[in-house]
Amino acid sequence: MFNFSFDKRMIYIIIGIMILSTVVQYMTDTNRLISLLISIPGVLVAITFHEFAHAFVADKLGDDTARREGRLSLNPLDHLDPIGSLLLLFAGFGWGKPVHVNPSNYTRKISMEKGEAIVSFAGPLMNIILAFIFSIIYCAIYKFAGFSFITSTTRTCSNMVDFSNYLNKYRSWSI
Repeated sequence: MFNFSFDKRMIYIIIGIMILSTVVQYMTDTNRLISLLISIPGVLVAITFHEFAHAFVADKLGDDTARREGRLSLNPLDHLDPIGSLLLLFAGFGWGKPVHVNPSNYTRKISMEKGEAIVSFAGPLMNIILAFIFSIIYCAIYKFAGFSFITSTTRTCSNMVDFSNYLNKYRSWSI
């Protein structure tokens, strides 16, 4: 019905425009830049563990494809897709490098369809587990360190924002 064909150059131009507009927004709003910098470690952990879960479950079901490709590790560099990571930073959505799976390598204790469903569900399940674990950690910090920890963390972030605003306001160099 619709016959759209995109040239690679067109896609690169669109991605370039998105990156340029986001960089301009980060340069004008330091709060947004700081929130991005604070969220990067959490996103790295989430993507790494999500893709590792897919690889681990596939390996446990008998498929050694991820192990042979070196994807059965918790090294974030093994799981980050270059384009997906750039889009995550600059467009607000992205992805990790997909884990290759060969269902014909699964042990025959379960069907290939069930095995694929289990491997597919492992990544989102890992995200839910991580959210639960970090929520418990946050609640424990709040309970034992009290409200002063939360306010001091907020005050530190606020001071960082104020300092960066100061630098942007009184800098002697121009762009």
